[in-house]
Amino acid sequence: MARTRAAYEYTEAEDKSMRLGFLLIAAGLLSLLGLGCCWLRPALQERGGGGSANCTVLAVRQLGERFACTFSCGAACRGTARYPCLQVLVRTSRSSAPALLHEDERQLRTNPKCSYIPPCARDDQENSENVTYKQKYWKEKVGSQPFTCYFNQHLRPDDVMLKRTHDETVLLHCFLWPVVTFLVGVLIVVLTICAKSLAVRAEAIKKKKH
Repeated sequence: MARTRAAYEYTEAEDKSMRLGFLLIAAGLLSLLGLGCCWLRPALQERGGGGSANCTVLAVRQLGERFACTFSCGAACRGTARYPCLQVLVRTSRSSAPALLHEDERQLRTNPKCSYIPPCARDDQENSENVTYKQKYWKEKVGSQPFTCYFNQHLRPDDVMLKRTHDETVLLHCFLWPVVTFLVGVLIVVLTICAKSLAVRAEAIKKKKH
């Protein structure tokens, strides 16, 4: 019995391999749990009740109100500038009521009143020019041409997005890599146990022959 136990004692390399496997298993489970609670669940909630539609521009306008943004000009250099508020009102194929267009969910959360937030520059005039350029784009280049937009009737019934922040590819990777990490850990543990078992059997057969 003592000989059997001694034979099944893992070497230092095998012990490290087992520890690595269990570490990967734990990391995969914790990553999946953390992403599910902190990121995947809110993303699915945003997508729940939503869908795509065809949007047509109704009006493009700048409000008199200006909003603050933070620019960075170096590691220890930060400041505040202002930009005008651009609103793009659209009509969707799902509803005749006008809706406010946003770039994506992040922009909607950052400034729900405006349709566009320019890259924050130190000069207010540069920010105004960027907003004016975007205004001309929606008026002249898009005009009355229909385009695909996304909505969520439960969360923001009066707003639509030009693109989704959480698309199917991001959600797939959010789920895929923790599962891959978990499976690699399981594979390492199983292979280490199988290799040890085969080595013990081979040693036992060798002793019987002698």
